[in-house]
Amino acid sequence: MPATLTDEELEFLLQVLDFARDGAVEQLRDVLDAGVPVNLTNAAGDTLLILAAYHRQRPVVELLLARGADVERVNDRGQTALGAAVFRQDEPMVSALLAAGASPDTGAQSARQVADFFGLTGLRRLLDHS
Repeated sequence: MPATLTDEELEFLLQVLDFARDGAVEQLRDVLDAGVPVNLTNAAGDTLLILAAYHRQRPVVELLLARGADVERVNDRGQTALGAAVFRQDEPMVSALLAAGASPDTGAQSARQVADFFGLTGLRRLLDHS
């Protein structure tokens, strides 16, 4: 039988997700050091890495990658951190995620599909040469 979270525990985990969105690197580092999973996921399947990539929080992405975040995790909408970085047109973040092993073809809305849909030819070339 799965354990039920208390309201306080749930609020804490929601705050951790906010750390990724808001770029709170030190706070996120502290909770990861305390044992919060690096692949913590919200109800929509968004991981800390997906949230940080979407919100263009490069230092958080670097921290999560250094801690072994799964670059291939897909949220409930078929999106990945790499797809989020492409959508946000953040070339340095796209490069960092590719260097960490992210595939441009993962997910129902893959990074390549995002680049094609929005006509992001420069990012598409970067994805094709990874």
